[in-house]
Amino acid sequence: MAAKYEEIYQSLLNRIEQEEFPVGETIPKEFDLMEEYACSRDTIRKALQLLSQNGYIQKTKRKGSVVLDRTRYEFPVSGVISFKELASTMHGSVETIVTCCELIKPDEKMKVRMNLSDKDKLWMIERVRKIDGESIILDLDFLNATIVPGITKEIAEHSLYDYIEKELNLKIGYANKEITCQKVSENDKQLLDLKEYDMVVNVDSYTYLTDTRIFQFTRSRHRPDKFRFNDFARRTNTFS
Repeated sequence: MAAKYEEIYQSLLNRIEQEEFPVGETIPKEFDLMEEYACSRDTIRKALQLLSQNGYIQKTKRKGSVVLDRTRYEFPVSGVISFKELASTMHGSVETIVTCCELIKPDEKMKVRMNLSDKDKLWMIERVRKIDGESIILDLDFLNATIVPGITKEIAEHSLYDYIEKELNLKIGYANKEITCQKVSENDKQLLDLKEYDMVVNVDSYTYLTDTRIFQFTRSRHRPDKFRFNDFARRTNTFS
């Protein structure tokens, strides 16, 4: 027999899925739920905690428990894929807004990160990705201008990888990625539709050509409720 809080969890979940509590709206307050389900505050809090853990609600200080949009976009971790290619798998409208596209002199940290000489320069490209009218990804790219010359705002708006592979005839090989959760920055607040979120999923990518030259470093900031990061893993017999 299920515990009382599990029954309440299932009841609230059914009501969310039936859109009695729409996405973006709040579910009833704890006191109201205590009266409705004739139980203690501790029982209600356990049920709400389950909803939160499973991604159905987000507890906020101002509004209470807000119903989340469970529609998430698949983001492949192990692949090297452009946003244009990713967008082709999505439903709804997709738009890229280029907020910066300029040639810069790299600092010492970036020289080390991208194995640059004193003569090398970088393209710095900042792009906001909008899906169904919401700005939910912020990409900041740095590309070695010696390897990838001639980038324009129009190219950045369309697809960097199309330009690199089809116009420059370079072969993109592989990438190293690091995924972390980070506090939102002031730039995130200005450019992204963050709602109540104070954290973003940050993906740092180092991308190489097939000849092993690094040509790109990308810092990609994602609103956490909109993406599911996936990978495929196989167990090996390397260790006994």
